[in-house]
Amino acid sequence: MTSRAVLPVEPEEVAGTLIELRGITKVFGSGEAEVHALRGIDLTIKRGEFVAIMGPSGSGKSTAMNIIGCLDTPTAGSYRFGGVNVGNIDRNQSALLRRNFLGFVFQGYNLLARTSALDNVELPLIYQGIPSDVRRRMALEALARVGLTGREHHDPSQLSGGQQQRVAIARAIVSRPDVVLADEPTGNLDTVMSGDIMKLLVALNHDEGMTIVMVTHEPDMAAYAERLISFRDGRIESDTVTEGVAR
Repeated sequence: MTSRAVLPVEPEEVAGTLIELRGITKVFGSGEAEVHALRGIDLTIKRGEFVAIMGPSGSGKSTAMNIIGCLDTPTAGSYRFGGVNVGNIDRNQSALLRRNFLGFVFQGYNLLARTSALDNVELPLIYQGIPSDVRRRMALEALARVGLTGREHHDPSQLSGGQQQRVAIARAIVSRPDVVLADEPTGNLDTVMSGDIMKLLVALNHDEGMTIVMVTHEPDMAAYAERLISFRDGRIESDTVTEGVAR
């Protein structure tokens, strides 16, 4: 995609490392209202990993996710994405990194109401300047990938919660990002639908090599990942390779 060239260098694997956080701190407020959300975390994620991040409320897991997704900036420390020092890029370049290399899936779906599934999925491609015929084909392919062929022209009110989340995943993967960041992707779903969404994420990871970074408070959902990182009090408490028992 032509807009990628606007970044200082083309992100690429550095000895397999895609995401690298070093000494990351995040402080909100000041004085008596000062809150240390992150306290010097170090984290490396390799291309093709499926990582689950867990921790109690206030542990720093969502703050870390926001920094990885370039939705927030650290107070101190360094963040490198594919070898690019994210701290050295400007706001426009940060937006380009999000647009071209990252896909986002949220608990609340964040779909446009009264807008078809197809149009929702096409939206990131419009921002990328993809021609209409190409983006229509890419959006149809993404919807087929998540099992929604035949539902392309349904708006969110005509879809179940699980189907809406599948549309959100299709929107996240339509531009073929390097990383999918999923923030509580099953938080609004029942057990059966949650399992279906997790199996879809596993398939995207296994079949298409997408790196998945997921925040969840549900151990059953974290069991689908191959690596579990636990946060507590703004620090990484544990980082464990798992057996992916739920697969």
